[in-house]
Amino acid sequence: MLRKWLIGVVAVASLFSARTVVAEKVDFDQGVDVKGIVASLQEKVAQEKATEDKAGIAEWTVMVYINAKNNLESFGVIDTNEMEVVGSNSKVKIAVELGRLGNDKEAAWKGQRRYVIQKDGDFQNITSPVLQDIPTADMGDWRHLVEFVTWAKAAAPAKKYMLVVWNHGSGWDKKRADVGVQGISYDDETGNHISTPQLGQALASMGKIDIYASDACLMQMAEVSYQLKDYTEYVVGAEETEPGDGYTYNTMLAPLAGNPAMSAGELARVTAEAFTAHYAAINQGATQSVVRSAALARLPALLDGWTAAVMAANEGKLVKAAHRAAQDFYISDNKDLVDFVKRVSDTSANAAVKSKGAELQQFLLGEVITANAVTGSNYSGANGLAIYLPNYGFNSSYNTLSWAAATQWPKFAQWVGGLRD
Repeated sequence: MLRKWLIGVVAVASLFSARTVVAEKVDFDQGVDVKGIVASLQEKVAQEKATEDKAGIAEWTVMVYINAKNNLESFGVIDTNEMEVVGSNSKVKIAVELGRLGNDKEAAWKGQRRYVIQKDGDFQNITSPVLQDIPTADMGDWRHLVEFVTWAKAAAPAKKYMLVVWNHGSGWDKKRADVGVQGISYDDETGNHISTPQLGQALASMGKIDIYASDACLMQMAEVSYQLKDYTEYVVGAEETEPGDGYTYNTMLAPLAGNPAMSAGELARVTAEAFTAHYAAINQGATQSVVRSAALARLPALLDGWTAAVMAANEGKLVKAAHRAAQDFYISDNKDLVDFVKRVSDTSANAAVKSKGAELQQFLLGEVITANAVTGSNYSGANGLAIYLPNYGFNSSYNTLSWAAATQWPKFAQWVGGLRD
């Protein structure tokens, strides 16, 4: 807006000067009020800032899409109350859609309600005003997610946005191949969910998102992050299943409320670390990490170079042993990518496998995974990014993913799956 105004000033000044030249010679150093123009610019900037502040433009809006229309319903109410411990202020807004089936005894309403969360001292009831009541909606439809974000940006505008999708998540689940590509936001009322490609489509349709986070199980996979890479700066999620309580929103949001000037990278790290710290305090294992989207463009070439070297080295026995020993998760076909690469590269006698493996590990740990918060002895090999590497068979629906089209991983995964001890 300011740029357009300045161009207009210069254009008018130029037109005036040109007409004056026709009438008489003018000393332009004397004729142009430079101080006046600078003063006008300063006044304009001050006016725009005042208008922006008056309009309530926050530094951050955290948008949380709570699809509790399933067996997690009571946790949706708990998490919304956790957000009210912190509440919105002039610099940080918290916008929520909470969907419920009405089975929770504490507050037995049904449908979807939208809020801009306000701070309160009531830890049992949601007291924030209901800004929109939606009796019927499909929270497993990616278009409804886009509608929520559109509403949240209008109700709580900000300079930076974080989107959290709250629900069950499945990453890539071979055991449920009958429903095709897996994803997130399972709506038990409609039977629908948002697949991984649809999640990418949703982010592509909703405009600026600085951080995307899955408060859901098993979503921090190469396949998911790559699908979203063009639409968000950072992707936050868990390689493993999350405990039912998921994110602890008061401990996650309090640091942001205290420092609204946080960068996207800083808030993404705080999100991961706050999650794991909560479960470490109660001696429960958990994983949460941050992936930097900009780095993912280079990952396919590095990974393909390494997988080609591995297949050419003809060391099938050690690859199979590394596959069997690599860190896996609730779905055993999900392997930690760094741990698998390290196990193969460390035991290989092939120079290309070793050098390309070292380069790939350095890139993943130095450029792609910017934070990795892990607690629990069961996750010593969890480095922050899982990948589909099936023990047996291969789900052909995998080929619909952007990741599958961009890499040779489907070929490599099938090669590994076909190896025999």
